[in-house]
Amino acid sequence: MSQHIQPPAPDSATPAVPYPAEPARTGNIGLGIAAAVVAALAAAAAYGGIMNAIDRQVGYAAVGVGILVGFAAGKLGGKNPVLPVVGAILSIGAVYLGQLFYIALALADLGNVGLGDVLSNVGVSGLGDYWQKGAEAMDYVFLVIGGFVAFGTAKKASD
Repeated sequence: MSQHIQPPAPDSATPAVPYPAEPARTGNIGLGIAAAVVAALAAAAAYGGIMNAIDRQVGYAAVGVGILVGFAAGKLGGKNPVLPVVGAILSIGAVYLGQLFYIALALADLGNVGLGDVLSNVGVSGLGDYWQKGAEAMDYVFLVIGGFVAFGTAKKASD
């Protein structure tokens, strides 16, 4: 026969030992930067593709680039104070690359050639020259918007 035995009540004189608190999550700065670079490249391609599809720039797309890059840097990198700055710089670069990608797509459409042909004939430096010749004030504003949003998003995502 089994008997139900109730364990004795704990002695109130012995204090309970608290479990140690979990260590603060420090993040991985290398992983944060790597994720931000990948996010910047993907966002640049999407930004250029969106601009090509609608044949103009939209501020919300630059905001989206900043959010994507900043979130990747802050979420995976943690609370390192360098990551918002890196995210902002990468986001500015992503918006710029997206604008260059848009120019390359537009040239490919105009010449009825493939994107590879445009990149091999004109090159990235040639696309940069086209960008400089046609850049307006709003092009620079979109660069700043992307960087500003990425900085803020990286700070918030690391919390």
